[in-house]
Amino acid sequence: MVNSREVGRDDSWEGIVINKSRGMLDGSNMYHFVEVRLDDGESVKVRIRRRLWKSIEVDDRIAKRPGADPAKA
Repeated sequence: MVNSREVGRDDSWEGIVINKSRGMLDGSNMYHFVEVRLDDGESVKVRIRRRLWKSIEVDDRIAKRPGADPAKA
């Protein structure tokens, strides 16, 4: 099951990118998403910044720490 959500400031997770996507959900702004398989086996789809989206590939590891944006691990 995939949950789609925006990353919260206090969230903390780590996992492997299994899919990248982007779209113009509101018709004027481009949003960048990655689907991440977390260490516990759950998959989540999260919105990330364009710079990170462009720098990662499928099978790369990314992590989110409380108070920070997601980053390559």
